[in-house]
Amino acid sequence: MEFKQIKELMAAMERAGLKKLSVKEKDGFELTLEKADEVHPHTQSHPSFHPVYHPPVIHMKETHAPQISSKSSAEQEKKEEKVEGRYVTSPMVGTFYSSPSPDDPIFVKVGDRVEENTVLCIIEAMKVMNEVKSGVSGVVAEICVSNGHPVEFGTKMFRIV
Repeated sequence: MEFKQIKELMAAMERAGLKKLSVKEKDGFELTLEKADEVHPHTQSHPSFHPVYHPPVIHMKETHAPQISSKSSAEQEKKEEKVEGRYVTSPMVGTFYSSPSPDDPIFVKVGDRVEENTVLCIIEAMKVMNEVKSGVSGVVAEICVSNGHPVEFGTKMFRIV
């Protein structure tokens, strides 16, 4: 959750006259905002909020140690540029879903032909389901994100060739 969103929640609390608000997201992030009942002389004249941060639960999986390469970073960048096709990246922060619902088939799989308006996935952000369209024509060469995993702005989700 971004600071701007927290400020908007604080303003909404003030308008609604709420003293406490708790937000729990699917990824484990929890935020509790609590309005102080009294104004202290050494603080500003308006009521203050006391955010309580609950760190998200992080699921670790075993990974292999990175291999140290003697190649320079410029050589590695050139290697990355040689990747065939174009990446479809996440336009927002949210949760990646490969199908409209758990019971429905996935939107696309590797090897499927897509057009510019083909829906590739859904990203859920703040309880809103946002369709992500290909934007390019081609064949799905790679799906880079697993169903139900969080994505950030710019996360590579699909490679289209």
